[in-house]
Amino acid sequence: MTIMKVLRRRSLAVFAVGLAIAAARAQSVPNTIMVPTLRGDLPLVIGHRGAAGHRPEHTITSYELAIDYGADFIEPDLVATKDGVLIARHENDLSSTTDVAEKFPARRATKTIDGKTTAGYFSEDFALAEIKSLRAKERLPFRNQGWNGVFEIPTLQEVIDLAKRKSQEQGRVIGIYPETKHPSYFRSIELALEPRLLQVLAANGYTGFEAPVFVQSFEVKNLIELGKVTTLRLIQLMDDAKGQPYDFVLAGDRRTYGDLMTPGGLSTIAAYAHGIGPTKRSIVPQGFHGALLAPTSLVADAHTAGLVVHPYTFRDEPAFLAPDYRRDPIREYLQFYKLGVDGVFSDFADTALRARNLLRR
Repeated sequence: MTIMKVLRRRSLAVFAVGLAIAAARAQSVPNTIMVPTLRGDLPLVIGHRGAAGHRPEHTITSYELAIDYGADFIEPDLVATKDGVLIARHENDLSSTTDVAEKFPARRATKTIDGKTTAGYFSEDFALAEIKSLRAKERLPFRNQGWNGVFEIPTLQEVIDLAKRKSQEQGRVIGIYPETKHPSYFRSIELALEPRLLQVLAANGYTGFEAPVFVQSFEVKNLIELGKVTTLRLIQLMDDAKGQPYDFVLAGDRRTYGDLMTPGGLSTIAAYAHGIGPTKRSIVPQGFHGALLAPTSLVADAHTAGLVVHPYTFRDEPAFLAPDYRRDPIREYLQFYKLGVDGVFSDFADTALRARNLLRR
């Protein structure tokens, strides 16, 4: 055997040993991705009103499309009907998202809700059977109007049924993320949302901290009260820093959402909630001509208080993107993912997932 053959065999042997060592190391190291979320997990993608960028919001088809894109949670906003059934609508005024004005023109009313006088057609004035005769329509004029008049308005139970069915079909757990809309108002007309919500959730086996459920609200008192009777995860939503939770307004409490975003305010929230849902601009503000400013410390401060952070709302259309993103929504997602947010509310779960997948590279 020549010296060259010996050297070649030794090189091959060393190479094989190297491969074996590398394979062993690969098996011993967990296949994880380090991201700056509170617990180091990948951020959740929450289908905001379903896949509202592609189908009329809060319809079964919209929720199903978000799930098929890969959303981890779907978000039904909840209002009540006259007979006390929880349905999925962003507002109790049905004017902008259904054909109610065409089918029930005589039902138009003027009401004061959360201090604002509104003329429209309100869920609490319709029985569920009447709601089921309505069809959804696209709220935003620059989105596809081709699906108007096709889809029903779903109940919370129907949204849960979808999440459970799709979980079985896809072999993964799909969570729900309900919001109580105008809770003080609904309580004032004896249609309190919270007991109805807990009853439906319990009937479907959603009863504890580990349940695939987050319950969210822009008000504070109803979350505190919910925390006394359930261990489900609660999320304190936050509007613009200068705004106030409406229950604070009713109580004469002068604190603003900005006050709740301070380290002290976040510590208070941590006593009753699992996390916060702020606007994107509370994390990355915009200045002159929409230019992005330096990120605030909100994500870090919330994490210090032990709170997850799920900002809203991420949308693909240029009208919703800061100029710095150069019409590319992926840039926006990646900025927020790298800042450590624990989840995002998105009208375009497909885009949110594409951006999240880039974190794996």
